[in-house]
Amino acid sequence: MVDLLDKFDSIVAQRTALPFEEADPFTVVMDKIISETEAIINGRPTILAGTNNYMGMTFNQEALEAAHKALDDFGTGTTGSRVLNGTYGSHKTLEARIAEFYGVEHCMVFSTGYQANLGMISTLAGKNDYVIIDADSHASIYDGCAMGNATIVRFKHNDVAQLERRLKRLPEDAGKLLVVEGIYSMLGDSAPLKEILELGKEYGCETLVDEAHSMGFCGEKGRGIAEDLGVEHMVDYIVGTFSKSVGTIGGFAVSNHPKFDVLRLVCRPYVFTASLPPSVVASAIASIEAISRAGNRRAHLWENAKMLHGGLKEAGFDLATEKAESPIIAVCLPDIETATHFWENLLKEGVYVNMAVPPATPVGYNLMRVSICAQHTTEQVQEIITRFINTAKKINLKLGNA
Repeated sequence: MVDLLDKFDSIVAQRTALPFEEADPFTVVMDKIISETEAIINGRPTILAGTNNYMGMTFNQEALEAAHKALDDFGTGTTGSRVLNGTYGSHKTLEARIAEFYGVEHCMVFSTGYQANLGMISTLAGKNDYVIIDADSHASIYDGCAMGNATIVRFKHNDVAQLERRLKRLPEDAGKLLVVEGIYSMLGDSAPLKEILELGKEYGCETLVDEAHSMGFCGEKGRGIAEDLGVEHMVDYIVGTFSKSVGTIGGFAVSNHPKFDVLRLVCRPYVFTASLPPSVVASAIASIEAISRAGNRRAHLWENAKMLHGGLKEAGFDLATEKAESPIIAVCLPDIETATHFWENLLKEGVYVNMAVPPATPVGYNLMRVSICAQHTTEQVQEIITRFINTAKKINLKLGNA
């Protein structure tokens, strides 16, 4: 009998060969969460700098109170999909609130952000259609393409000229969906969204922008890169998540398309998945309300991101972007072994970040992926920089200014 897991032996061997001694980023356990920015890991007080909790909403008081009340009033879950018994009044309220937040007519809420991309892309683009995507797109975008059986057309990351060459080759009368992210989750860089959307419209594409890593802090109202660049009118569909800036779990899609609601009947990840628990829905509503009036918090987040990027750059670290384009600051290391030693020793220094290596990252990138939070204090950001420098010395990593 063929063992179906044999195909993964090389991955098991690669992981086994990594020189971790005490801690492993793939199995790390948060023993206790103290706040949005602090935890106990392996018995040590640790600064959390790898949680995607950009706007620091996981302990928002209004969200906590709303979640507790919904739990008491409606129980722990719905036990059904949205097209069965899984639509409560709060689900409709959440969709209406998100539509209002984005200034559009329609919203669908999914049970995860992954499912939002999976559902929207697989349903919009099917056989005989084309999906045009950035080569560095998130796995959920690739999986949405595969599930929908559309022809995938990739262009080099953020390469507008190559995108146009790809678009020129496609049949004029074919269905085309152009999908990009506002901010890319690994390197923390932003898309040249205006140029991409203009090309998409010129060549007859419908457009979908994933604002998962830009919602909350980009744009005057926190709607994302499209708002920040003034190009929302060129976007047909926006997809987002609650698991980053909103501080809970779930995903959504919004649009002004007049036929949008038919997706509720034909989108399989929506139709065949149990709906979000009422407590999660209630906390999301409260959190989005808070984000909509969180201008000062947004400003502080950007101050933190610029301070962290500037401090690490001045120390001589190799960073993936020339400046802070988002709260994601990616520190590039020369190889996976160095990344392994750096991550483990940084954790011992009391800072948790994400170790990100291929295939999760673009080829050749071995990263310490830092995601800063609006609730980090200036002192915490400075401490992160100091502990990065200490870790580099400990493992004998030569920095650019050495």
